[in-house]
Amino acid sequence: MRHWLATRLKSVFRLSTNSATSLRRFRGRPKVNSDRSICLCSLASVGVFVAAGFLGCANSAPQVKNLHFKSIVVDGHSDTTPKFQDPNWNFGERHTIADGDMDLPRIREGGLDVQFWSIYMGKRETPGAAIREALERIDAVYDMAARHPHDVVVAHSVAEIRAAVADGKFVSLMGIEGGHIIEESLPALRNFYRLGVRYMTLTHSFHTTFADSSGTGETPEPVHDGLTDFGREIVVEMNRMGMLVDISHVSDKTFFDTLEVTRAPVIASHSSVRAIADHPRNMTDDMLRALAENGGVVMINFYPVYIDEVARAKATEYFKEHAAVLGKMRAEADPAKRRDAYRKHFANYPVPQTSLDVLLDHFDHAIKVAGPDHVGIGGDWDGVPSLPVGMDEINKLPALTEQLLARGHSPDTVRKVLGENLLRVLEQAERFAAATPR
Repeated sequence: MRHWLATRLKSVFRLSTNSATSLRRFRGRPKVNSDRSICLCSLASVGVFVAAGFLGCANSAPQVKNLHFKSIVVDGHSDTTPKFQDPNWNFGERHTIADGDMDLPRIREGGLDVQFWSIYMGKRETPGAAIREALERIDAVYDMAARHPHDVVVAHSVAEIRAAVADGKFVSLMGIEGGHIIEESLPALRNFYRLGVRYMTLTHSFHTTFADSSGTGETPEPVHDGLTDFGREIVVEMNRMGMLVDISHVSDKTFFDTLEVTRAPVIASHSSVRAIADHPRNMTDDMLRALAENGGVVMINFYPVYIDEVARAKATEYFKEHAAVLGKMRAEADPAKRRDAYRKHFANYPVPQTSLDVLLDHFDHAIKVAGPDHVGIGGDWDGVPSLPVGMDEINKLPALTEQLLARGHSPDTVRKVLGENLLRVLEQAERFAAATPR
């Protein structure tokens, strides 16, 4: 019996551990991450009773696998991008978790189809520096795709995304994280769009010259009372081009001002819900309802400090004690260097952790308040010092599908959350742009 069960499990859940050159054949070949679901559903297949409270055969591992790997899975935010500029780091090779949250082999195992790469750097005092560095980041994304031509494509539309996924390709998209990067230049914004950037976050963790930010942990004093006239002009121009307006990181007033102006759906590329974790980076229920009315999507952030009140309290206390050294690390403009500095520092200190259940609570609440058409995934991969236990690297992503089903969400809802909601919003932005004269 034990031998038969082991053989059956191997045949059902066999993983491909070859190099990323086989990525085109990755769909339907997952790494399943819940030992509990595997064991229970296999036992159920030979007639063993499954106790209440566990995953039953209605959500059996093969069915979870089928749903996850046949859906188009989209993530709204990853800071892996600076690694593409490192000649010694190969996206096509498997890396340890200490060297990052994702690479092509783990992406294949996790069933991720589409990733928005963050184009980010901190404040720059030298005119033109932010634009130049953003161009270098964008160039690195294209260079990464060129080095993996059989596996990766940079897409520019929903039609291109769907075609590439159908061909077994991993799709790269880009989002500018912080409106300071365009340096108050609408021509720069337009040319970023022409280069493939499909969203821009209006602020990062500091105010721009045209919009107020939510800050990093405590809401800073506003300087614009939301969105300025030029900020409104930027939103209108983004609508006209078909670039998504991203309201993660912005102040509440900036959020509501943006919704007054925009004629197309907006996104929160990596934000969670404030009803569960009272962090200014998260969205209130009123914001979630307004976002749903706009037709947009909130893409749930995974960072424990943003989603868990206990983790946030520990982090707040710790940050006060180590303000100087942490301030120096936060000032590091390069996300990869910043992340590495965090990880080296936190190797000697407890990193705030949380559970997968807490993360799922945010998905549950957002689906309940905003509705199943307005929730997505925005993990903040490679941009934060810790992630939930059981979701700490991209190959763990099938557990999200498993647990959403286990909590009673329908396959149709799960499919929307995994990626269809974001694709719908991007397609609506494209249609609005096509119908809008210059």
